[in-house]
Amino acid sequence: MRDGGNTVYGLIKPSVDAHTLGIHAVSELLLQSRYQVVHAGDHVAEALSLCEHEIKRQQVLDWIKENKIARLGISYRLDEDDALHLVGYLVEALKRERLFDFQGGPLDLLFFAGLPAACQAIEKAHQGLVVTFKGGESPRETLVKMGVPPDRIPVELQESSRYDQARLEFGKMLIDDQSYTGYQAPDRSRYPEYGSREDTVIKRLDANRSPRFEPLIRAHVGPYSSSVPRQESVAEFVRWAKELAQGALLDILSIGSSQLTQSNFGEDWEDKPNGGGVPVNSSDEYRMIYEASRPMLVRTYAGTKNIPQLARMHEQSMNICWHALSFWWFNLLDGRGPYDVYTNLKEHIETLAFIAETNKPFEANVPHHFAFRGADDVTYVVSAYLAARLAKQKGIKTFILQHMLNTPRITWGIQDLAKSRALLEVVRTLEDQDFRVLLQPRAGLDYFKPDLYEARIQLASVTALMDDIEPYDQASPSIIHVVSYSEALHLATPAVIEESIRITQCALNRYRDLRRKGDVDDMGRHDSVRERTAELVQSARKVIDAIERSVPDPYSAEGFYTLFVAGFLPLPYLWGDQEEFKYTKDWVTRPVKGGILLMDDQGLQPMSTGERIARAQGHLDHARFLLGQRMAGS
Repeated sequence: MRDGGNTVYGLIKPSVDAHTLGIHAVSELLLQSRYQVVHAGDHVAEALSLCEHEIKRQQVLDWIKENKIARLGISYRLDEDDALHLVGYLVEALKRERLFDFQGGPLDLLFFAGLPAACQAIEKAHQGLVVTFKGGESPRETLVKMGVPPDRIPVELQESSRYDQARLEFGKMLIDDQSYTGYQAPDRSRYPEYGSREDTVIKRLDANRSPRFEPLIRAHVGPYSSSVPRQESVAEFVRWAKELAQGALLDILSIGSSQLTQSNFGEDWEDKPNGGGVPVNSSDEYRMIYEASRPMLVRTYAGTKNIPQLARMHEQSMNICWHALSFWWFNLLDGRGPYDVYTNLKEHIETLAFIAETNKPFEANVPHHFAFRGADDVTYVVSAYLAARLAKQKGIKTFILQHMLNTPRITWGIQDLAKSRALLEVVRTLEDQDFRVLLQPRAGLDYFKPDLYEARIQLASVTALMDDIEPYDQASPSIIHVVSYSEALHLATPAVIEESIRITQCALNRYRDLRRKGDVDDMGRHDSVRERTAELVQSARKVIDAIERSVPDPYSAEGFYTLFVAGFLPLPYLWGDQEEFKYTKDWVTRPVKGGILLMDDQGLQPMSTGERIARAQGHLDHARFLLGQRMAGS
């Protein structure tokens, strides 16, 4: 394998797969190792999605040749069979075009990242021609597998935090002694509305504060296979809902609805790709799920088209326990919906007003979507505050603050604690008698290893991290979004979901017992965490103040669009070719000692808060011009 200084890596994913976190993380590792990285744009990603057609395969090949790509990486985290076919089509096309180095071509490495089952099938089919990544590889392991020599791997990428290691040791102890298998869920039924249409998240929380508070548990559930009819997948989900309801461990059933459910609800899907998830396509199917899930609370994704109408349908059909919106996301920008960003913002804000009328809680699926795309830690905090402030302004009474830890996966635990505490400190400035913030932490999207023993340990470890966010508050977190330990290997079945809940609740209780005895470090008084928290809070407040001074009516669709286009929320890994968002993307971030910092254009020195503000303010005229065009066209 050649490794010249000018080796070019190309990274591509099909447009049907919305997962971008892994591909951006790999890109960052390669850039830190001083390689050139080329990302496929929307046109090429769409061509890869349709690679069964020869003309589309040729478009991918042309992109490879035009960019002189020597090492090609493909990411696809959905269906195993689809992954095998996609890679198969591409490999045959590369061979016919004689692009592999053993044929005299430029391509000396082809690698694929996806679910373990897909990786195993691809390894078997291509017998070593395709290097696979199943998930959980360390930064060093990743780079070595991609052909990077050890002397080009930055030393900092190989460091780890003592705190992280201590939590893993705690997790290993918990998993090895198997005590979690005997965990019994608390009796949640001690109030009259339990399980009825009058039941709510707040009632369930408030009724379960004694004798010992245990967080409400939410889990994402979504069986799907492309090899069975749509109705069979829905029927399977109904069976799973009944099983989870009988187990009495899960409080909040979060329906992992499919991309088509979100974007084309109630339409004839014909042969459109589903994109993974439960393919619900009628309000009657939602009613059936609601009845099967008694006494759990139920929720699902918002739509990406006709968003206010779908929110009303979710209220009527399943008494949705809380609504969630993402404002800048799930639209044309990330390939998840049909609207441009400005139209999406208008629809989301209209929907938010309806949610306020229902008096249901609102969850902003916002900050982690920025983290997926390379945002620094300050941007993470600022984006959450902006969403919360808008929600309060529109009349929301209860704000569910979903907080994704381990994102990106190379984040150190002490940095996660600092970011978590800064997030809470800034957002809670909005709290008053009419506005309540509920913390809902979760593990990262790509955190777990495909080794199920190691993944169980990781689940216990990240639970300890959640408890260290507010170590002296026994009622925090209010809700835990349990990501099942099998996430990197296969979809979680009811049995895996329930085992994951047992691990989580048992780890939480055991860790609290150890803290009371003084057998684990008191992270509430950790100097480095305190210093980093203060830095993040100060910087976030400066950025928020600058936005509120610079952008007219910032908490509106027009304001959110303007501040995003101007670059107040830097996103260096924003996917796609949009000229509209060139100043949103025109930033550099880097991992530094386990956190993510905004850097100068050379990536050498951290950028000051004043510099980032001045740079974004300098783009406001451009942003206002584009806003005018959008408003004129709407």
